Amino acid sequence: MLTTHDAWQVRATICELLSISFRYPNIELAEAVTSKQWRDAALEITDALNLNWQYENIIENDAEVFLHTLRVEATRMFIGLPVIVSPYEGIWRAKDDGVQGLLFVNPHSMDVERFCKACGLGQPEGTNEPLDHIASELELLEYLALLCTAEDTQDANEKSSENSQADFPGGCACAAYKQFMEEHALTWMPRFSDKVCEQTRIPFYRNAASLLKCTLGALY
Repeated sequence: MLTTHDAWQVRATICELLSISFRYPNIELAEAVTSKQWRDAALEITDALNLNWQYENIIENDAEVFLHTLRVEATRMFIGLPVIVSPYEGIWRAKDDGVQGLLFVNPHSMDVERFCKACGLGQPEGTNEPLDHIASELELLEYLALLCTAEDTQDANEKSSENSQADFPGGCACAAYKQFMEEHALTWMPRFSDKVCEQTRIPFYRNAASLLKCTLGALY
């Protein structure tokens, strides 16, 4: 059975792996997948959590070739017009509200931005992407989980206070993590995972999406 410290570390590791998986693909991701490091990390996580996750084998072993494959598929699904699977919470939540979703200015995207700012985080310099992107939300959860690897909330708060701009929702990083999971991640990530699995043409994104769906309960 995992200790509280280890459980938070596993959450941080899951979020890091998934965040990298859903960012626009780079050579580091392609190398991790073709070398089987991505597979091994995912299996180690699911084994530690006693989760029944099935990995779909990826035959490609040339990272440069595979990077091209990843980018073509990521563009087709997440960027192209029309977007097949939106990677933004605000777009999913706007559909739930019965309104048209607009990047940046919809209330759900703005709430994510406010949440990040309360945690002392903002838009990375040189970027202009909404913070409710699937990868950005997972990065936020990774950051909060790492703060919570402290043995108790008081220690986590002391570590959090190193960032003078942070005023965590709920009063501490651990409470903020739980709140973000409830109010944001769990409201749309399961459906995002299902649609990626349904629409993708390559095994990698089925693996990444099924890993997200499989571990969401453990993330919470």
